[in-house]
Amino acid sequence: MIEVTQEIRIDEAELQFAYVQASGPGGQNVNKVASAVQLRFDVSGSPSLPEEVKNRLRRLAGSRISSEGVLLIEARRYRSQQQNRQDAIERLVGLIARSAQAPKRRKATRPSAAARERRLEVKRRRSEVKRRRRGEGES
Repeated sequence: MIEVTQEIRIDEAELQFAYVQASGPGGQNVNKVASAVQLRFDVSGSPSLPEEVKNRLRRLAGSRISSEGVLLIEARRYRSQQQNRQDAIERLVGLIARSAQAPKRRKATRPSAAARERRLEVKRRRSEVKRRRRGEGES
């Protein structure tokens, strides 16, 4: 079990890993070893996540999530397959942890009287500048 928050735990059986060849540094090793990791996590079918967390995760994941609701995380930062696997899991946990936090409600505020007065004063000054630019014949 992977612990995301105190309430949310994901069974490792829900994660699917595919190993592919990575590009970049590594010399001849990069042509022989499939060190890059593709982690797939079925957000829609996961029993571990509450519905509101799933919805926030879909929004947060953006283009990394397919139309079927499968999240794809690619990790190719390291030369080692094991490190890339761990990196992919950590990125998934971070993403789920961020979506587990409910967004703060916005408090409606109103501008102060001084702020309204400053705004009007700027508008008056700007209007005066534009009025002075006008020629005599234009009105």
